Amino acid sequence: MTEFATNTYYAGVNDRQKALFENLWPLPDGVSYNSYLIADEETALIDTVDVCYSDIFFRKIERILNGRPLDYLIVNHMEPDHSGSIRLLRQQYPGVRIVGNRQTFGMLSGYHRITEGLHEVTEGDTLDVGKRRLTFFMAPMVHWPEVMMTWDATEKLLFSADAFGTYGALNGGPVDAMMNVDGFWEEMIRYYANIVGKYGGPVQKALHKLSALDIRMICSTHGPIWCEQKAKAIDIYDRLSRYEGEDGVTLVYASMYGNTEQMAETVAAGLSDNGVKNIAMHNVSKSHSSYILRDVFKYKGLLIGSPTYCGQLYPEIDALLKKIELREVKNRLYGYFGSFTWAGTAVKRLAAFGETMKWETVGEPVEQKQGMRTDSREKCLSLGKAMAARLQTK
Repeated sequence: MTEFATNTYYAGVNDRQKALFENLWPLPDGVSYNSYLIADEETALIDTVDVCYSDIFFRKIERILNGRPLDYLIVNHMEPDHSGSIRLLRQQYPGVRIVGNRQTFGMLSGYHRITEGLHEVTEGDTLDVGKRRLTFFMAPMVHWPEVMMTWDATEKLLFSADAFGTYGALNGGPVDAMMNVDGFWEEMIRYYANIVGKYGGPVQKALHKLSALDIRMICSTHGPIWCEQKAKAIDIYDRLSRYEGEDGVTLVYASMYGNTEQMAETVAAGLSDNGVKNIAMHNVSKSHSSYILRDVFKYKGLLIGSPTYCGQLYPEIDALLKKIELREVKNRLYGYFGSFTWAGTAVKRLAAFGETMKWETVGEPVEQKQGMRTDSREKCLSLGKAMAARLQTK
């Protein structure tokens, strides 16, 4: 067991088995479910773990408690990967009082049929567990309506629910100072884009609320405890929630027989020839949407190409556009292109998508009939050049 602050222990687990987070998003390096136990004059557990790992979790708690009772369970977030073990925990420790807000308790009843032994808190309420006073801040829609955060002013610990979380199991100790965290930054962006992305406004409100706190460590429910790198973690969430992209372009395309792919390669050449170095290219038939969404959030520019397919957009492009629209991504520079054999509609639909998103359209869209010719090649190069020029003035 790891005591990472005074009488404060990491009780989380690693999941290296699950292939897809939320049954949607790839987990090549697994994921952690983080839980924390404060052992003051009274004991308080903050969040639980996925029920699949409850046996390992309970053994950790038993070792930390060493015969002491568990007095409180603080539920910052009711998503099942964090609340899945609550019913079994109540059976193991029937006297534990469950701390949460009104929204929490509605979900607690719905998921676990637990309606008794509850301690309701609202914005700014406190709970004394001995020398430690815990304060609760509501953070609705980051990224569920019941989310709250717990602040320990004595140790300067912020238990932040899913905020500042990331994919990736923890290889060794839970604190960033105990590991190489280089690989977590891209996974933090991907996690944000996949899970939190729609809720930039609520994230900004939460960041403003927390800005007055002198935070020493951020204890999220996924990924490392941020101590040495907490400023970088906060900065990433701040930029992403303001939809502030880095300089660069995400170039996404579909291609059945290579014609639209030739267009995409030519557009990319136009970008590169005019000084754009950060170009993330994705063939939707090979790149999982999880990684495409990461780069859509990461970069200011977005170029999308699609062939016409049965009078519509290519199906995987259409599905991706729905995912982007769902996340209400703002402030992107947008260009588009497409090809067809006998009846072109893809470019019209890509134009309508840009209008729906209220993005700035850059350059002239390119529509190619059948194979690439000199005129369409020049137009694709010009589209890349126009995007490069606009990026320099954004």
